[in-house]
Amino acid sequence: MKRIYLDHSATTAARPEVLAAMEPFYGSTEQAEKYGNPSSIHYVGRAAYAGLSNARRAIAEILGARSSEIIFTGCGSESDNAALRGIALARRNQTGANRIITTPVEHHAVLRTAEDLRDFFGFDLTLLPVDSTGLVDIADLAEALGDGSDVAIVSVVYANNEIGSVQPIARLGALCRERAAPFHTDAVQAAGKLSLNVGELHVDALSASAHKFYGPKGVGFLYLRRGVPFHPFLTGGSHEGKRRAGTENVPGIVGMAAALALCEAERDTEMTRLRGLRDRIIGHILETIAGTQLTGHPIYRLDNHASFAMRDVEAEGILIGLDLAGIAASSGSACTSARQQPSHVLEAIGVPATQLAGGLRLSLGLSNTAEQIDLLLEKLPQIVAQHREATPLAL
Repeated sequence: MKRIYLDHSATTAARPEVLAAMEPFYGSTEQAEKYGNPSSIHYVGRAAYAGLSNARRAIAEILGARSSEIIFTGCGSESDNAALRGIALARRNQTGANRIITTPVEHHAVLRTAEDLRDFFGFDLTLLPVDSTGLVDIADLAEALGDGSDVAIVSVVYANNEIGSVQPIARLGALCRERAAPFHTDAVQAAGKLSLNVGELHVDALSASAHKFYGPKGVGFLYLRRGVPFHPFLTGGSHEGKRRAGTENVPGIVGMAAALALCEAERDTEMTRLRGLRDRIIGHILETIAGTQLTGHPIYRLDNHASFAMRDVEAEGILIGLDLAGIAASSGSACTSARQQPSHVLEAIGVPATQLAGGLRLSLGLSNTAEQIDLLLEKLPQIVAQHREATPLAL
């Protein structure tokens, strides 16, 4: 059976070029003496430090940032946690600002961190309303900000992991900058697909994770604009400019930089290709499967992302049917899809109760071809029809 992977929003396969860039920093051959601790002063440590520095510089150049503004982390969730906790606590300490503003469609790494800061640290939490496509209205942010003086941090996801909607980050960021309120965006899904130029986006902090753009798992980064107050939540040594303690994952960081550079170089061409496949999927599914709605914005969405809510079916049955047909997909966030509870994102955008259980996410990547999409579009309507007939959903 030919396997078809349509879950690139959950994770991606590390590219061969990335693995080749990483290998010398594991020191698995006699010639690869770059395995040292980058804090050591001997030649093996210096070789590792050079790899670390080059990777930091390469990522900073892609973001239009300074090298000193890049903090390496263990993943996107850590980057989100570090941004919210680090900026909110430091800004409150400096200015007394005690409000956190975010949205109900954030990844749980942001939402639960904001809730934790509210419940255990006494911050006030404001959730901005979103429309039926998951987008924030800039007028609502303006009203919530006030003059910005009491706002510790604003966090709005760049591209939603479940429904693919792309927020107007540059406009939101410009408003926050105008009112001197620190602005963070979770760019975990956007990296490799959308511009990460932090100057154009007007962001003070930006989170990313390597395994979403064909890099290794277990490594990410946080962009933190110079001068933004920050209190490290992981303490110990003086690594990462005293902002994130712990010996750096040098092979992973080198691989992450290589992966992001490859994606950036190919971004326009590859996103154009994937957008064509995505639009075929959306058009065919809406035409052939009754009781199905597109979730997320029809235009302002990731080029590789198609997501739906299907009436009177449960996602689990559809995913099992697809898996048996050799097609890997998901019902939404990989972090929550194993839990049989309605998606907080679909609830927030007002998906009807009859469709809440039937969320489906198909996310495309380098491995996908037109022939694979042909097979998907042949199999999926059959699987949905069979599932509806065999297990009618009683609501």
